[in-house]
Amino acid sequence: MKVPFVDLVAQYTALKAEIDAAISEVIANAAFIGNSSNAYVKRFEDEFAAFTGAKHAIGCANGTDALEILLRARGIGGGDEVLVPAVSWIATSEAVSNVGGVPVFVDIDADTYTIDPRDAAAKVTGRTRGIIPVHLYGLPADMDPILALARKHDLFVLEDCAQAHGATYKGRMVGRMGHAGSFSFFPGKNLGAYGDAGGMITDDDSLAETARMIGQHGQSKVKHDHKIEGRNSRLDGLQAAILSVKLPHLRDWTEARRRNAGLYRAFLRDTGLQFQAERPECAHVYHLMVVQADRRDGVGSAMAASGITTAIQYPRALPFLSAYRQKGHVDADFPNAARLTARCISLPMYPELTAETIGHIAAVLRGSLGLK
Repeated sequence: MKVPFVDLVAQYTALKAEIDAAISEVIANAAFIGNSSNAYVKRFEDEFAAFTGAKHAIGCANGTDALEILLRARGIGGGDEVLVPAVSWIATSEAVSNVGGVPVFVDIDADTYTIDPRDAAAKVTGRTRGIIPVHLYGLPADMDPILALARKHDLFVLEDCAQAHGATYKGRMVGRMGHAGSFSFFPGKNLGAYGDAGGMITDDDSLAETARMIGQHGQSKVKHDHKIEGRNSRLDGLQAAILSVKLPHLRDWTEARRRNAGLYRAFLRDTGLQFQAERPECAHVYHLMVVQADRRDGVGSAMAASGITTAIQYPRALPFLSAYRQKGHVDADFPNAARLTARCISLPMYPELTAETIGHIAAVLRGSLGLK
């Protein structure tokens, strides 16, 4: 049985008539560019704001731009330090560098894999201006101590929600607890477009206005009236229309992901594999199903030989990438991050997985561990 890591074709097949109609409508109206007059972009922004409960939702070209634009809109740059978890995709840290800031890495919690608030507190200096909690793999970071730390030191809290669409912490939607939230709508995300796309949410009127201007070349609502120098980062009409078709299905897809995660945990409970700990006060959305294995590479090879595609998110913690070699970090600086990235493997996870398929994946994995 061949099992892909993500099956985007299955999702498209289920929504084919709606998606094809939405694409055709955008083409018929030549509503391609995501400017202030694009009805499809405006509709999705309004729908996503309603879904998250945010006052403002602003589309942009991708999730990395969302991070950079919000940091710049807040005025971060010029050597300002921003606390970043040691385990994330490089977009989180490179966004800080790209606005002129300095990413300061923080170890993760050993059980939940999200940023460790205690280590974050230890990394604060007089130059610290912000913190980016990443809701890793779909599990919200422990936000209350993060928010308390931010209040104490007057830090900008930018939630990286790229893997956590619809996740909640103590009943609060991710992206709504800090000053702003950034989202990626990359095709493989829980809510994915058919190309690069991103978004930002905030309740701050001034921050929203500045972020929107930055993404439109610094232009105000009046064409050719450029208040500042910005950049070209727009959500296009085709992607917005596709996202509008998909958004109403997100809650059902999330429940399917949670069901699948429960099946994985049940089938693999006695294997010695370590699962990401779930906080009881959180609603995990399982963008990824990550386990830790002592013989990670052997497990991956055995799965591949059986036609099951796995992945590693991520093979190296951010501080140990070549891009940050100049910082001179060693494993002992981030022991939890070093351990996770040496042992983690991501199993297939998407809403259309069946119990039978998950049982097959689990059986192959157990076999790779020498278990029945």
